[in-house]
Amino acid sequence: MTKQLKTYFNWSSGKDCALAFYHLKQDKNFNIDLLLTSVNNHHDRVSMHGLRRELLKRQTKAIGLPVTTIELPEEPSMEDYNQIMGKVVDELKANAYTDCGFGDIFLEDLRQYREKQLNAHGIKCHFPLWKKDTKAVIKEFIDLGFKAVVICIKSDLLAESFVGREVDEAFVNDLPDNVDPCGENGEFHTFCYDGPIFNEPVNFTVGEKVFRAYNNPQKDEQHSNADKIGFWFCDLVPA
Repeated sequence: MTKQLKTYFNWSSGKDCALAFYHLKQDKNFNIDLLLTSVNNHHDRVSMHGLRRELLKRQTKAIGLPVTTIELPEEPSMEDYNQIMGKVVDELKANAYTDCGFGDIFLEDLRQYREKQLNAHGIKCHFPLWKKDTKAVIKEFIDLGFKAVVICIKSDLLAESFVGREVDEAFVNDLPDNVDPCGENGEFHTFCYDGPIFNEPVNFTVGEKVFRAYNNPQKDEQHSNADKIGFWFCDLVPA
C-alpha cells in the first residue's frame, strides 16, 4: 500500500475551500489532518472574510479537524505576511507535512505566488478546482448539499442586499453579469456552515451589517482607479 501524503488544507472558511477540501479528501493519496487559516488578531476575525474566530473554531470542530492559525496584525504588509507565513510553514514542514490544498479556481498570479512561496519550503500545492468552469463549480456546491451564507461583498459591484444572503440558485441567478458566479475575483466571500464534509451544521444568527472602506492596493479597471475600496460585511454570531 502506498504511503499517504501528510497534507494540510488552506482553509478560508468559505464555499470554494469547502468544495476543494471535499474533492481532495476523495483522493486516497492524501491524508488531510489539519486546516490552516489566516486570522487578523487585532479584530479576532478571519482575514478578508471577517468571520469571528469563535465561529471558525466551531466550523472546524464540526468538520472534525484541528485548525492552526496564521496570526496577522491589523494591516500587514506583504513583507509581514511572508515572514509570518514562512515561520508557520517551517513548523508544518518540521511536523512532516509535505503537501497542501487550496480552493483557487483560475487566478494564475495567485497560484504562481503560492507555489513559489511553498515550494521554497518543500511543500507541494494542490488545486482540486483549478480551471473548472465557475458556473459548474457553484452548481456542484449547491447540488452536493453544501450550505453557505454571504458575509462580505465589494460595494462597487454588489448591492448591500446581497450580503447576508444564502448561496442558492436564486442568489446565483441574481448576480450581475460582471460578477463571477464563485466570486473568484473577490467580489464576495462566504461562510460555509453545512454539507457533506460536516458532522453537524454550525449554528449561528445573522447580526448587523457594517460598511468599511480600505486603501486600494491595486488600482485597476474593476476598481475604477479609486483610492478606496468599499466592502459590506455581515456579522455572524455564534448561536
